[in-house]
Amino acid sequence: MNFLRTTFISGYKSRAYPNYWDLIALLLVLGTFTLLAWVARQMAVPYELGQAIPISLEPSHLPGYALRTVLRMLIALIFSLLFTFIFGTWAAKNRHAERIIIPFIDILQSVPILGFLSITVVGFISLFRGSLLGPECAAIFVIFTSQAWNMALGFYQTVRSVPAELNEAGNMFHLSAWQRFWRIDVPFSLPGLLWNTMMSMSAGWFFVVASEAISVSNQQILLPGIGSYITLAIASANMKAIGYAILAMFIVILVYDQLLFRPLVAWAEKFKAEQVAEETKEARSWLINLLHRTRLLRYLGMQLDYIFDLFVNISFLRSKPVHSHRLRVSRYAHYIDWAWNIVLIGIVGGTLFFLYQAVVRNVPFAAIQHVFFLGLMTALRVFVSIIICTFIWVPIGVWVGMRPRVAHVVQPIAQFLAAFPANLLYPLFVILIVTYHLNTNIWVTPLMILGAQWYILFNVVAGASVLPKDLLQVADNLGLGFWLRWRRLILPGIFPYYITGAITAVGGAWNASIVAEVVTWGDHKLIASGLGAYITEQTAKGDFIHIALSIGMMCILVLIFNRLVWRPLYMLSRERFVLD
Repeated sequence: MNFLRTTFISGYKSRAYPNYWDLIALLLVLGTFTLLAWVARQMAVPYELGQAIPISLEPSHLPGYALRTVLRMLIALIFSLLFTFIFGTWAAKNRHAERIIIPFIDILQSVPILGFLSITVVGFISLFRGSLLGPECAAIFVIFTSQAWNMALGFYQTVRSVPAELNEAGNMFHLSAWQRFWRIDVPFSLPGLLWNTMMSMSAGWFFVVASEAISVSNQQILLPGIGSYITLAIASANMKAIGYAILAMFIVILVYDQLLFRPLVAWAEKFKAEQVAEETKEARSWLINLLHRTRLLRYLGMQLDYIFDLFVNISFLRSKPVHSHRLRVSRYAHYIDWAWNIVLIGIVGGTLFFLYQAVVRNVPFAAIQHVFFLGLMTALRVFVSIIICTFIWVPIGVWVGMRPRVAHVVQPIAQFLAAFPANLLYPLFVILIVTYHLNTNIWVTPLMILGAQWYILFNVVAGASVLPKDLLQVADNLGLGFWLRWRRLILPGIFPYYITGAITAVGGAWNASIVAEVVTWGDHKLIASGLGAYITEQTAKGDFIHIALSIGMMCILVLIFNRLVWRPLYMLSRERFVLD
């Protein structure tokens, strides 16, 4: 096989001289990398804490701001993929690691981004003293926290759902764990991972306002970007600037959809596990068509493919499992479980002791009761948001996911709507609430729905898109009615994906409460009763003890709901509704 490959490449090499399509593609690639390199240099300029960074509302500055924001989000996305591949796979393959990683992600996805920002920004500024790289790293880390958890949970779920026949094929070919990861786990998970990646990119846009407006030591650092532009426009009540920001976001999302996600969607079509031929027209991308017409770049792509094969088949990572070692490990599994439980109890006990010493002892019991009541208020809004999102977006997601042509049209529209920051809707909500004397505690809920609904939609679309076509054809041949088809095939088929989306949507709704429960537009400021508003208020004051108390209360509430509701449903989906 290697001989044939080498012969083919050597024969193709003689015809790999560039054509004019190569020139167009090279100009596009080099232009993109040049812009990103120029922006990267601006991220490391000298900076001292307290130094004002001028932000202009002139629309001529928006292209540069957009590039700064996009680069931060792409860097965060790369680290999110690394986190997903490492910890998502580890949790899926090792039940001991699963017992720590999955609850850990459940907790972290509920920690508000203001909590991450207030804890990490001082460390990053101290690490890169005298450089703007400190605040930039803090902003990138915050965007990472809005992307990684959804991707890791989705990847974990799909790796656990790899069909038995694929695992048996890996055993027949004697694939090592390293080869199995790249040849089975990643290709099988790629369609769902791609939709979750698009969702995570959009989630980064949703929180970009908070990530680029950093508060530290009672000072605000506005990093150049679309988020800081929106912050300044809201503070100035400048509707024209808000319109420019929306237009810039639309253009940027359209550009990276065409240059990144649309080619990836078209490429990922070949990784769908189907046993019957699909009659629908496959996805198209003008960028992939352009690359197919080149000669030099196609040759370079073949070389990269060859290097990737060497990387996957690297010798020291191809050690075969020793079955006798597994037998010895299984004999001591009971003792390993006991040791693992002791470690978990130690970690939980140490954490609770630290919280008691650092927070509880310094806060009156009445304040703890008040924070708990605020947490229940926000929890009620989260519950209502998830119910509304489920009834609206599950049918729509199934309809879109089962129609690839519709999905290709809906994808960029959903990306733009999911990326739409709730802050841009503040003028509308302030005007409606003030004009019609509406209840703020009720009418901030739609802003929380914006932070939750897209997780459910994107995961349901991913689940519906991988429903086996042979089962759908069997349902057609048996003449199943509408309700029976949904009850026996569609709902069980998408249930694992829905649960993953619902778990991440809960975390997104809790995070969105930080943005939704305090609505500001110019001189108007509307505050709802809830834990999100309390965290925003204490963060503005810089009160670390009350910040830690409120974040800890939010984590405890989320963990309780996940343990009592979502985790049992997730185990049910894994045991009964895996297509195997």
